Amino acid sequence: MALFSKPKYSKVNVKSREGVPKGVWTKCPETGEMVFAKELKKNLMVVPLSGYHFPLPAPDRINSLLDEGTFVEHDSNLRSTDPLDFKGLASYKEKLIQNKEKSGLEDAVVSGVGKMGGRLVSLAVMDFRFLGGSMGSVVGEKITRAIERGLEFSIPVIIVSASGGARMYEGILSLMQMAKTSAALSRLADAGIPYISVLTNPTMAGVMASFATLGDVIIAEPRALIGFAGRRVIKETTHADLPEGFQTSEFLLEHGLIDQIVTRHEMRGRLISLIGHLAHAVESKKTVPAPKKSAGRRKTAKAGNANASKGRKKAPVGTARAPRQS
Repeated sequence: MALFSKPKYSKVNVKSREGVPKGVWTKCPETGEMVFAKELKKNLMVVPLSGYHFPLPAPDRINSLLDEGTFVEHDSNLRSTDPLDFKGLASYKEKLIQNKEKSGLEDAVVSGVGKMGGRLVSLAVMDFRFLGGSMGSVVGEKITRAIERGLEFSIPVIIVSASGGARMYEGILSLMQMAKTSAALSRLADAGIPYISVLTNPTMAGVMASFATLGDVIIAEPRALIGFAGRRVIKETTHADLPEGFQTSEFLLEHGLIDQIVTRHEMRGRLISLIGHLAHAVESKKTVPAPKKSAGRRKTAKAGNANASKGRKKAPVGTARAPRQS
């Protein structure tokens, strides 16, 4: 008789998943629930049972926030260049082409003017699908112009952030956008025009450290990742255990960095209510001229050009947003 015998295992027959196309079902990262992809899209990419918020493409978010058929896109002719001739496993130019094909967008933000509850607003929405929503010169310029439209036509400004931070392919030129957007918001505050910042998952690094946290009211979606450096980097630097839920919207609400947490389905109604309270004394112009169509070859935004918009007033670099006086 053998001293050691080979153990017997029960056989498990796994049904083949052949015939089920990819992308038909989506798994919830929190509960493991399988959701029909079409139903998830109809529900604004929110899992029905768990309430988990998947990233929402910029065009879909714009449709969910604005009155139907009122959005007019501006600055769609701006294109990123490769000022540093960045080389890596793939060049910056190749990355731009790949992300344009993947997302269907020209860059990581879509901006323009539309109506929300019948009132004109200047809106900019970032899209994480395009290079992780990173902020390069074009993103910084489009957001700055969105702020300046609010200033020029006396209409509220709303920016929806979804970003991993500054775009490393443009080096110091991308970091300059932090100062440029902050300076524009300072002028908007001086004019008494409201700015509402909406933070989604994730909002990190240079975006979080500039325009994303300079709003008169800062709103975040549930369980969004919001911070500057990553959790691992902070832990290794401080050699300290970080609290549970660190860098989530719930943690930041408890510690006073954000004002409200609002679900995606309630966001439009909440923004309309806030605009009604904050902008009731602001007399906006009835119409905003449509963007002029560029003839011939489309223009390319030069990286790092802090004064590309006509008539832009110079502001001290790094100007912080002044607190609103009651």
